[in-house]
Amino acid sequence: MHRRHFIAASAAAVAGFGQLSSAPALAAENGVTDSEVVLGHTGILSGPLGVPIKVVMAGAGLAFDAVNAQGGLSGRKIRLVSLDDELKPEKAVANYEQLLGEHRAFAFFGCVGSGTTAAAAKLLSQSGAPLVGAYAVSDSAREKVGGSGYFVRATFAREAQALVQHLTTIGVTRIAVAYLDNPGGAEVAQLVGEALTALKLKPEAAVAVKGDGSANEAAGKALADSKAQAVIMYLGGAIGGEVMKAAWAAGGRQMFYGMSIVPGDVTARLVGDKTSGLAISQIVPYPWSEVDASAKEYRQLAERAKVDIGYLSYEGYVNAMVMIEALRRTGRDLTRAKLHATLKAMKLRVSNMEIDFTGASNTGSRFIEMVRVTKEGRFLR
Repeated sequence: MHRRHFIAASAAAVAGFGQLSSAPALAAENGVTDSEVVLGHTGILSGPLGVPIKVVMAGAGLAFDAVNAQGGLSGRKIRLVSLDDELKPEKAVANYEQLLGEHRAFAFFGCVGSGTTAAAAKLLSQSGAPLVGAYAVSDSAREKVGGSGYFVRATFAREAQALVQHLTTIGVTRIAVAYLDNPGGAEVAQLVGEALTALKLKPEAAVAVKGDGSANEAAGKALADSKAQAVIMYLGGAIGGEVMKAAWAAGGRQMFYGMSIVPGDVTARLVGDKTSGLAISQIVPYPWSEVDASAKEYRQLAERAKVDIGYLSYEGYVNAMVMIEALRRTGRDLTRAKLHATLKAMKLRVSNMEIDFTGASNTGSRFIEMVRVTKEGRFLR
């Protein structure tokens, strides 16, 4: 259902372009009219890696829809235009250009990927359009869009350090890493290696896995042959679960630990009873909290909209809340320069998660929490 909702929203955005072009703008900025503000999104929406991105964006849609239902911000409703870039840098740059030119996007939200984000660095700088709440962007790509991008989730360096620290604390020292075969994945593998080096260890294996799933069996065998005690995975969609199954089929006995892009519920459906050994580093708080008001409101909205409740959609929701608060604080006289100024001065708390963009880093959160996944796909803190 979340997929239908997301595609319908995108189609409505495209259909509404003609009205936007002819609407009288009260502000000097593209994408801002008297009745709406347009946000642009480019990311992979097709293939195995597109499935979780649709869930993330469906979660964001819950927050945007909720504020729109209350009349919007300063009388303006938020409209999100989303385009598929297949995680290809050249297509992502073309999408950014299309969003700025044809769709007149005021700012960007939730864009996906390391190579795609890095490729758009010059364009983002020249346009002056802020990018907020991007997903699966490497630490080096974040640096390249410094001054343009504001990232909510903790850095991958922090995730790698947290996972390695956890494993070594429980006595696991033979550690391998399986990562997506793209620039972001290669960088994450390097970060895991650096975290191990700091403890005078080295990876037992570093295995690149194709994003289309074509190398799952070979990757699983390589991990099995490594004799590592544990594998840290930077694998999106169903790829992690397939690699786990391939490793066990090849005689491997490793434990598996996922970085936050690993969807635990999807993995559980694939590997069944063996899921109970999987732990994941999460970068947003527990979505099923009964004491946190933000989490409770998110679940109520998700249930009504039939959006999957979980860490992926909750991350999208949290990111959207940050975007909404930045727009709210900027006020009616909305310009890109003023939105940048708001973001750079912004401290807030969302769902018991501290977010602070006032320092030298363009990453707002350091939150990391380790959770285990049950065979039913539930998460245990």
